[in-house]
Amino acid sequence: MIETIDAFDFEITEFDFDSFALSEITKRNLYVSDLWPSVYILISNEVMEAYVGESANIVNRLKNHLTHIAKSKLNKVFLITSPSFNKSATLDIESNLIKYFDADERYKLLNGNAGLASQNYYQKSLYGKVFIDIWGRLQTQQVTKAEISKLNNSDYFKYSPYKSLTAEQLESVTTILELLVNRDKQSIFIKGSAGTGKTIVGIYLMKLLLTDISIYEDENLDEDTLYLLELVKRYKQKVPNPKLALVVPMTSLRDTLKKVFKGIKGLGAKNVIGPSQISDGNYDVLLIDEAHRLKRRKGITNYRSHDDMNRLLGFDEEGTELDWILKQSDNQLFFYDPLQSIRPSDIPKERFDSLLRQSANSLIELKSQMRVLAGVDYIDFVDRLLEGKLKEKELFVKNSQYQFYLFDDLAQMIGVLRKKEEKDGLSRLTAGFAWPWESRAKDIHDIEIQGLKLNWNRVTSNWINSENAFSEVGCIHTTQGYDLNYTGVIFGGEISYDPVKKEIIIKKENYFDRNGKAGVEDPEILKEYILNIYKTLMYRGIKGTYVYIVDKELRKYIGNHIMEYKYA
Repeated sequence: MIETIDAFDFEITEFDFDSFALSEITKRNLYVSDLWPSVYILISNEVMEAYVGESANIVNRLKNHLTHIAKSKLNKVFLITSPSFNKSATLDIESNLIKYFDADERYKLLNGNAGLASQNYYQKSLYGKVFIDIWGRLQTQQVTKAEISKLNNSDYFKYSPYKSLTAEQLESVTTILELLVNRDKQSIFIKGSAGTGKTIVGIYLMKLLLTDISIYEDENLDEDTLYLLELVKRYKQKVPNPKLALVVPMTSLRDTLKKVFKGIKGLGAKNVIGPSQISDGNYDVLLIDEAHRLKRRKGITNYRSHDDMNRLLGFDEEGTELDWILKQSDNQLFFYDPLQSIRPSDIPKERFDSLLRQSANSLIELKSQMRVLAGVDYIDFVDRLLEGKLKEKELFVKNSQYQFYLFDDLAQMIGVLRKKEEKDGLSRLTAGFAWPWESRAKDIHDIEIQGLKLNWNRVTSNWINSENAFSEVGCIHTTQGYDLNYTGVIFGGEISYDPVKKEIIIKKENYFDRNGKAGVEDPEILKEYILNIYKTLMYRGIKGTYVYIVDKELRKYIGNHIMEYKYA
């Protein structure tokens, strides 16, 4: 039993990957000859591909790999051994190496993603520190290139199909595959609030279904993984060479995922499409991310292209993107959260409810919070705060892992956010659409608060990672679907509080998203959209959310429920 692990209590040894090297590995490494659990990396700098594995019988496993068509083309092996390793530790290190290798982008991974499940074990946090040291050593040996902290903030890491799934996520993947195997045509709903990992489940499934399962034929797999692969095999026997695509309604997120998919072996940018790109034949499976943002013909920017698509597919002008998807696919996986619908152009919840009623036993719910470190309690608190359901002066329970503060001084909030940006990165200022976007056409500022002059995001695609993102203010359309470390949220003049009725109210004249209110006559519907916008913004921050409020009455109300920032 160990209480601490020496940071250098492991070895990384390089060998040629061929039959002659196997006996040399046995001679030179005690832990290999004694069948100690170890981790290994196979690489080729000619084809720039890699494979990561672990085994207690390294030599036998490498012999098997030498007979595998794809793996035998790799020519170097890096063996990671330690007297402190146990089976749980090596499985965890293997899993971490796979997802960080993918994000590092130096090599394309041959690994499939079946069996990558997150598990706890004794002293896991200590082995997490050992992994950081292993990664650093691999950097010095020029096997990897980027720092862990940089990779953690990258889109390639956040949207990796090699993420270790939680038990809940893995169960949902298994259920989806069982439904695909046992039914011919259906709509499956994967429902969950922001941060429950819906997108990760979708991307994991895409990789799993598009990976040649022969990549696993020389591996020893556990029963759960074997069952998962058996389901994939049965589906592909039922539908050889299935035609799949990930449909992403939001342009910015779609562009980001195209870039991520381009770097993954077996996937490509062509696997990520917009709703208007599904006219090219029938799909066996469409996975629809952020399905609540599918559009109808109301308050959209391009009526002509929408009408052209309806005519092409045989619909009148009332046809919607949801109709297109249902017609052009046999199976649909809707990754869905009705509380993130933010515009009148979004398909109404009632339409999804009707479809869901027709899809017996096809609802899968994700409940665990995977983004916000404050967990489900924070999500529930924000929801009740904006719905006016909190008890008088009820405060969010202080959480050592999460910073949640109200600011009276916007400059101070931006200053704190800047320090977080310098330390952790991905710290952004966001706001509700309470100011017109005038800088788009003129060289002027958009927002002025307390003497501070600010501008909306200058770019609409991948603003989160753009060069000047920190000095700009992101709107809902450039932040929805993305993770941030810290989020500053400005509540604008379109949202206030009525202390007599004790409820949040909306001032329509101060709401400047033209398409966000087009054709909305019912004030309660507009209120629902705007509340959903602020909830969605407040769910972005992994480590913290900072709030500034323009309206005095709303500030009084929220000030009774969020602690004020008091630090210098």
